[in-house]
Amino acid sequence: MAYKRVLTIQDISCVGQCSLTVALPILSASGTETCILPSAVLSNHTAGFTGFTFRDLSDDMPKISAQWKKEKISFDCIYTGYLGSVQQIGYVRDIFTAHCKGLKIVDPAMADNGKLYVGFDETYAAEMAKLCWEADITLPNITEACMMTHTPYREVYDRVFIEDLLRKMHELGAKTIILTGVSYRPGYTGVVINVEGVSTYYEHKKLETGCHGTGDVYASAFTGALMQGFNEQEAARIAADYTVLCIEKTVGDPKHWYGVKFELALPEYIRMLGL
Repeated sequence: MAYKRVLTIQDISCVGQCSLTVALPILSASGTETCILPSAVLSNHTAGFTGFTFRDLSDDMPKISAQWKKEKISFDCIYTGYLGSVQQIGYVRDIFTAHCKGLKIVDPAMADNGKLYVGFDETYAAEMAKLCWEADITLPNITEACMMTHTPYREVYDRVFIEDLLRKMHELGAKTIILTGVSYRPGYTGVVINVEGVSTYYEHKKLETGCHGTGDVYASAFTGALMQGFNEQEAARIAADYTVLCIEKTVGDPKHWYGVKFELALPEYIRMLGL
């Protein structure tokens, strides 16, 4: 297997086990050279803490890209997570054009449970949708898929609703879609993998304990598996199994409420990849 180089673009939450502090170690564990472009630096993530510091790095993004152009640096894959503004989405679009010689993967990372994250609005959602349609692979959850297709969000749904969401995304320009958090029966959840309009579903047990940062864990593990030559269905299964294992290693520790102990599951992820 060729040694691949991936660029991941998202923020750094110094404490909290999400964004780049998750993506960098998981992608590196997959045997992939991992380069980073931080969009912002936070003291800690924004969920559950009493506050946070924030430094916006938007102005640095085009400067870094300009230097990479001088160095003729390119990447086999560019994978994006949380982006803080419409301006940053525009910069990512330029970076795709200038530096990506392979896969473009976008995790919209903007909403969940029927609501946008704090600080985002409909304008941001519309621009993120455009970025997702430009990508080769996008990994929305149901809330994000609804917002990008102007579909009313539903907590209770069936397969017809999900397939309609996928159809709408394809009509708007989406290519491969990995729709996360899809549950058709109590006690279970899963992922719909839609490649060239054909859907497959991977179901796994649903743990009642919700943990921050699992979307970042999933997207990073999925990207790492793709870089090791697994197809979309295989990568989606590996990422799901790994994410469940990360949660299992975290539940029961009330002091660890801010993320998952993904590090403890990395040896199993490496085994899943056959490394």
